[in-house]
Amino acid sequence: MTKYLFPVSIFLFSLNCLAQIGNQFPLLSAKKLDDHEVILPKSTHGKFTLLGLAYSKEAESDLATWFQPVYETFIHKDKGSLFEVESYDIHLFFVPMFTGLNQAAHGTVVKEMKAGVDKNLWPYILIYKGEIKEYKSSLMMEKKELPYFFVLDKNGKIVYKTTGKYSDQKMEEIEKHLEAN
Repeated sequence: MTKYLFPVSIFLFSLNCLAQIGNQFPLLSAKKLDDHEVILPKSTHGKFTLLGLAYSKEAESDLATWFQPVYETFIHKDKGSLFEVESYDIHLFFVPMFTGLNQAAHGTVVKEMKAGVDKNLWPYILIYKGEIKEYKSSLMMEKKELPYFFVLDKNGKIVYKTTGKYSDQKMEEIEKHLEAN
């Protein structure tokens, strides 16, 4: 019996990751650090989008492992390089989600972010404050200790999902889904 437990759990995990592939990303209203409102996926139509969502303090450390590689891959343009660097024309957002009791810390944390985050990165950070229930169920974000990453197509449909700490393999999968279209 136990010899079947591992393959079954791998299968169920795979279904969980794939279950919302092809579904429309749910509407999410958030604000940039400069207080401009962005409504996902409406505001991203016409371009592929990479979203990183985290709704707990525990997920922040794993989310932070993505900052530098994502910056190097999608934001930073090395204009002094001898070799042409492939450039992506995508929307990119990291979305800390203040939900439940964490909503009380929202104002303080946003002030700290405005003081501590380089202004060049402000356009890539969206702050969400509100309920999490709809997003947990429709995006299958059950484990609050993990960050969730979604690649959306030009129409806001989910084409790829991954979770957890950064890895080269996860980044390769993200790039594969961006390049395929």
